[in-house]
Amino acid sequence: MSEENKTILEEEDMDTVVTEEYSENSIQVLEGLEAVRKRPGMYIGSTGPRGLHHLVYEIVDNSIDEALAGVCTHIECDILPDNIITVRDNGRGIPVGINEKTGLPAVTVVLTVLHAGGKFGGSGYKVSGGLHGVGSSVVNALSEWLEVEVTQNGHVYSQRFERGKPVNDLHIIGDAEGHGTFIKFKSDGEIFTETTVYDYEILARRLREQAFLNAGLSITLSDKRDDDPEIQQSEEFCYEGGIKSFVEYINKTRGYNPVQEEVIHISTTKEDRSAEVALCYNDGYNVNLLSFANNINTVDGGTHEVGFKRALTRVFNDYGKKYNILKDSDKKLSGDDVLEGLTAVISVKLTEAQFEGQTKGKLGNTDITGLVSSLVYDKLMTYFEENPQTAKSLLNKSLDASRAREAARKARESARRKSPLESNSLPGKLADCISNNPEECELFIVEGDSAGGSAKDGRDKVHQAILALWGKMLNVEKARLDKVYGNEKLTPVVQSLGTGIGEDFDISKLRYHKIVIMADADVDGSHIRVLLLTFFFRFMKEIVEGGYVYLAQPPLFKVSKGKKSVYAFSDEERDNYIAEMGGQCDVQRYKGLGEMDPDQLWETTMDPEFRTMKRVTVEDAQHADETFSILMGDNVEPRRDFIEKNAKYVQNLDV
Repeated sequence: MSEENKTILEEEDMDTVVTEEYSENSIQVLEGLEAVRKRPGMYIGSTGPRGLHHLVYEIVDNSIDEALAGVCTHIECDILPDNIITVRDNGRGIPVGINEKTGLPAVTVVLTVLHAGGKFGGSGYKVSGGLHGVGSSVVNALSEWLEVEVTQNGHVYSQRFERGKPVNDLHIIGDAEGHGTFIKFKSDGEIFTETTVYDYEILARRLREQAFLNAGLSITLSDKRDDDPEIQQSEEFCYEGGIKSFVEYINKTRGYNPVQEEVIHISTTKEDRSAEVALCYNDGYNVNLLSFANNINTVDGGTHEVGFKRALTRVFNDYGKKYNILKDSDKKLSGDDVLEGLTAVISVKLTEAQFEGQTKGKLGNTDITGLVSSLVYDKLMTYFEENPQTAKSLLNKSLDASRAREAARKARESARRKSPLESNSLPGKLADCISNNPEECELFIVEGDSAGGSAKDGRDKVHQAILALWGKMLNVEKARLDKVYGNEKLTPVVQSLGTGIGEDFDISKLRYHKIVIMADADVDGSHIRVLLLTFFFRFMKEIVEGGYVYLAQPPLFKVSKGKKSVYAFSDEERDNYIAEMGGQCDVQRYKGLGEMDPDQLWETTMDPEFRTMKRVTVEDAQHADETFSILMGDNVEPRRDFIEKNAKYVQNLDV
C-alpha cells in the first residue's frame, strides 16, 4: 500500500496532551470516604482474587491517565516479598499544594476522600479511564498500609496511611530532580480473606494490554518475591505498533493462521473523540473482538461495538454486490457471517465516557456508534477498493460461513423432525429423573456404559439423571455449527439439556441446573472433560457463565484396615490416612469409575451430603477463550509453549 493510501486510512491520534495547569485547585471533592471497608465489593467487584488484582489496576490506571495526558512515558510495577505492591511513574506527580475546599494537601485528599480527583472538571485531564474518582482512595481504604511519595518542585514528599487513615502529615524526605508518583501498599488480609497472593500472569496480561493500547508507553512488571534470581520474573511491555501489534500478538499466541497479508488499521478523530480499529481474519471460526473505551476493557460491549458490527456487515454486503461477488441467488451476509474468524481490537477515547456502573463493563455514549460506524464503513470500503484480492478472499470466507450456517439450519430442522426437542423424545442413553423442577435436578454425564450402569443403579432417581457417553467426542474448537448438528456423541448432550444450540439456544429451557461431568481420574478422563468443556464454552457459553457446570471429584484410593475403610482424593490424603491407621493398610487404586459398585459410587461421588464437586466458572472470559484456542486448536507451537511454561505446576501426573 502506498504512503498516500496509508494516510487515508490512519489519521493522527486524538490530542490528549494537557496544556492547562494541573495544580492543587484542580482537585475537586464530591463526598467523603466512609463505606468502602464495609462494602468493598461495591467498589472493586469482589474481595476474591479479582478484587485483589483490581487494586493494582486502579493505581496503574492513574499512571496511564498521566500517559494519556502526554506527561508520562514509563511505569514500573513490582511485586515484593509479602505480596507488597509498588507502582512508580514519571508523570507530573499528584499535586502537593493545599486544596482550597478541604484545607489539606491535594495528595492527601486524593488518597482519603471518595470522589476526589482531577478528572471531573476537565482541566487536569482531557481523557481518563478513572472518571469516578474512587480508585486511589479505595485502594488506600482496603490496604493494611499505603505509602505515597511524590517528586515535585525539587523535593520528594511522603505520607503514610493505615487502613485509609493518615498516620503522619505530608512531609519532605529529600530533594530530587524530575517528577512522578510512587505508591507502595499491602492489601488488607481482614478484607481479602480468601487470598492476598498476587498472580504474576494475571497482572502481566493486564499491563501488556495497556501497553498495546498506549503505543510507545513502556510498562515494566517485576516479581521479586523470591530471593532466587532464576525464579524472579520481569518483563517490559512496549509496542510502537499499538493495537495493530495487539492483533498480531493475539493471532500468534493463539496459533491462528491469518488469511490476509497485513493487519488492517484505521483511525479517525473528531473534536474531542477518537476511534481506531485493527482487524485481521484467520482460518478459524471463532470471533475474537476486544473493545476498549479510554483504555478500559468494555467486556460487555457497548455503542462502539454496535457501530463496528453494523458497518462491517454493510461493507461486506455493499462491496460484494457492487463487484458481483455476492450473486443474486446468495442470501445477504449476516453479522455472524462477517465476524467468523475475525480478530479485532476497537479503541475509543472521549472526554465524557459514560459507563454502566463502577465496573465499567459497557460503554453507553450514543454518539460513538456513528463515529465508529462511519470510520469502519468509509475506510474499510476504501481498503477493499485498493486491495481487491484481499477483499475477494474475505468475502468468500464470509460466504462459506453463510453456507455453513444454512447447512446448520437444515441439519437443525432435520434433527427436529427426527427427535423434536420440544417433545418427550429423549436420547436412549439418558436415564432421566422423576422431578421436573430444573432447580433441583442434576444431570451426570458419565464416561462409559459400565460407569453409567453403576451411576444409574446408585443414584437418587428423583433428582439425578444419568447420561452415558462412549468413546472420544468431537473437538469443536475447529468445527462450525453444521458439523456439531448430527454428531452422534454431542447430539444426546444437546437433547438432554433441552436448551438447543446456536440460534435456538434458550437458557430458560435448561432441564437441569447442575450439569455434572463425571469422568475417570486419568488422562483419558481429563481429555473427555476438556472436550465437553470446550463444547459448552463455544456453543452453550451461558450455562458455563451461569455456574451450571460442575466437575465430579471421584476418589483415587480406598484405604482399608480391618473393618475401617476411608476414601482418599489425593496422594497426600492417602498417606495421612495410612499414618492415622498405624500403617500396613490395604490400598485400592481406582483406575476408573466402572470399578466402583453402585453403593461406592453413590457414597463417594454422588451423595449431596458427602460428595466433592468443583463448579466451573469463567473469571476472565478473554483468558478462557485464549486457553481453549491454545490447547484445543490445530496449531502445535502455542500448545508446546504453554506446556513448557506450565509443566512445573503439574501435580498427580498419571504416567
